[in-house]
Amino acid sequence: MTLAIRYCNTPAGRVAYCVSGAGPPLLCEPGWVTHLTAQPDLFAFGEFIDRLADHFTVIRYDKPGCGLSDRTSTDFSFAAQVGAALAVADAARAKNLIVFGASQGGQVAAAMAARHPERVRALIVYGMCADGGELAPAEIRDSIVALVKAHWGLGSKMMTGIFVPDPTAADAAAFGHAQRISATAKVASQYLATYYETDIRSLLPAISAPTAVLHREGDTATPFELGREVAALIPHAELHPLPGTGHLYYHGEWQAVLDAMLAFLGRAVDSDPKLTSREIEVARLVAAGLTNHAIASTLSVAPRTAEAHVENIRRKLDVRSRAQIAAWVTARAAAD
Repeated sequence: MTLAIRYCNTPAGRVAYCVSGAGPPLLCEPGWVTHLTAQPDLFAFGEFIDRLADHFTVIRYDKPGCGLSDRTSTDFSFAAQVGAALAVADAARAKNLIVFGASQGGQVAAAMAARHPERVRALIVYGMCADGGELAPAEIRDSIVALVKAHWGLGSKMMTGIFVPDPTAADAAAFGHAQRISATAKVASQYLATYYETDIRSLLPAISAPTAVLHREGDTATPFELGREVAALIPHAELHPLPGTGHLYYHGEWQAVLDAMLAFLGRAVDSDPKLTSREIEVARLVAAGLTNHAIASTLSVAPRTAEAHVENIRRKLDVRSRAQIAAWVTARAAAD
């Protein structure tokens, strides 16, 4: 599928983003380093996003300095990452959204939920730790950052081994290439250093949105115990232990990650956001492909009344198009 890449200004420079699918907005916080057009071809990433887009309006972006975003960014701080995520949500006109963050992106997503509860209706984090300093002893963290900065070829090979246990030659080549085209050695090492230095344990108790913490029990990059700590610190969070050892949610047993996400969102996100019985009826007619005039005729109401119903539905569902209304109807029927 051809992506329409858009740009928005953030505190750390212009960022590239794209939108796909229909339904409630779901912002994917990209994690370490990414490339909007290259990543869909990596392992099961493209299929994972396509499946999400069957139910949601999926918003993806490249972090400042990465992928198709401006490569001139010099601010790789945690605050700048949170600011970039909020700017992308604003540019996509997603006022009330679901946020999904994996690994380093989980910290950013959690900070958004804690600091901006009015913006986040549900939170899902995967493979996340609350304190990056707990990922490895200081000397090992320093060595990893130094190697990535000094020799991106060897550094990307090492990171592949951390993220993908026992990779095949093809897996190693694909993931290594994806890392190197996503960011320079300087940018990749600085984002890693920021991750290792970031501790958001004090923020987690402030999260009020329904939250699912997904973590593979055998994750070799971020031990399961660190994910358990995240779930324990977020009030009423659900911990979902998952099978597998790899750190990438779109590699290995990725279907279990997707199933856990969809099952949680089916419960946590209100499938009936205060629509009246008449509005639900109108939404079904929109999904059937009827125009406003045809809806008015079917319901024996004035065309202006039918138009008002459709506009109210758009506002309540926080969507912009008739296709998104239809996607909501489809998702609601599947949940029932």
